[in-house]
Amino acid sequence: MTKIRTVIIDDEPDCVNLLKFELNQHCPQIEIVGTFNSSVKALNEIEILKPKLVFLDIEMPAMNAFELIQKLMPVDFNIIFVTAYNQFALKAFRFNALDYLLKPFDVNELIEAVAKAEKNIQPSTNQLAALQRELKGEPISKIAIPGQNGVSFIEINEILYAESSNNYTKLILSSKQQYIISKTLKDVQDVLEERNFLRVHRQYIINLNHVKQFFRGDNMYVVMNNGENIPVARSQKDKLVERFGWL
Repeated sequence: MTKIRTVIIDDEPDCVNLLKFELNQHCPQIEIVGTFNSSVKALNEIEILKPKLVFLDIEMPAMNAFELIQKLMPVDFNIIFVTAYNQFALKAFRFNALDYLLKPFDVNELIEAVAKAEKNIQPSTNQLAALQRELKGEPISKIAIPGQNGVSFIEINEILYAESSNNYTKLILSSKQQYIISKTLKDVQDVLEERNFLRVHRQYIINLNHVKQFFRGDNMYVVMNNGENIPVARSQKDKLVERFGWL
């Protein structure tokens, strides 16, 4: 088995030691070739070590993760961010199709993250820049959609609605394009509902900017700008009404 050359960068020695221990215990495909408590020192060594995977803490003194990555661009290794950010901020990672471990991390999540890293998909400049803006609270207009041929970036407001399909979600765009992503509708809801979307049914999240008509009655539904009818659950009617200004 070919080992994955791995570097750990975190200013907290205890975190480095714990991560190193768990990787050695549970991820035999990993070969740890370097550990650093200083991002500055890591910068000087990482090009020599040539890792294929880097576990990278976000907030570090002297140089944070994004400043370090900027100096290493273009990166030719996978990145798993290790962070103590709260749940709200972590939506940014899902939004930009990047992987992360939340401190204190769960061993099963570590194993899953390493398995994803084996697919060898390096983050793009656009993904990293969008993530950095999101974590700073800056508005962003695009969402990253991972696929077999890389990552596609689509305008959020181009999404008409999202439809649940078991453990997958289908995104329907105003351009008539469709994307299927390996996330549940709940995962998508966590991201989109902060951007003028609303879950109106157990199977649907709609873009409120693209609602053309709302029909009330025994079987409530909205008509989207593309002419499609999306059912509205009775329990969601009040939320839908609240989001619009009614005359």
